[in-house]
Amino acid sequence: MIEMAFSISEAPQVELKPLPSNLKYAFLGDNETYPVVVSSLLDDDELEKLLNVLKKFKSSIGWTIQDIKGISPALCMHRIDLEDNHKPVIEGQRRLNPNLQDVVKKEITKLLDAGIIYSIPHSKWVSPI
Repeated sequence: MIEMAFSISEAPQVELKPLPSNLKYAFLGDNETYPVVVSSLLDDDELEKLLNVLKKFKSSIGWTIQDIKGISPALCMHRIDLEDNHKPVIEGQRRLNPNLQDVVKKEITKLLDAGIIYSIPHSKWVSPI
């Protein structure tokens, strides 16, 4: 059994980012603390049931990058296995809403710094800049 120590005695300071219209923030603590992202389509009863379950397991949620930093890749890793005979298709980079560009850059930088993701600079599958 793997134990993870999360310090939730004090509410974490997190930056709330803009969300698309189909999502909204809900809070597990008082004074808008312990935010979680939920569907905006949930009715009040569904939202209350979801929040009750999340509150029950609040100590299992990684609230900040520091909470999940250091998790062994042997425990949790995502890999996309590709078939050997497939060739990459060249596609241009997709445009991103200018309002979200800074948000995405900050998040990617945080994940890189925490060692959660890593760069693969010379892969034939990486989109050219």
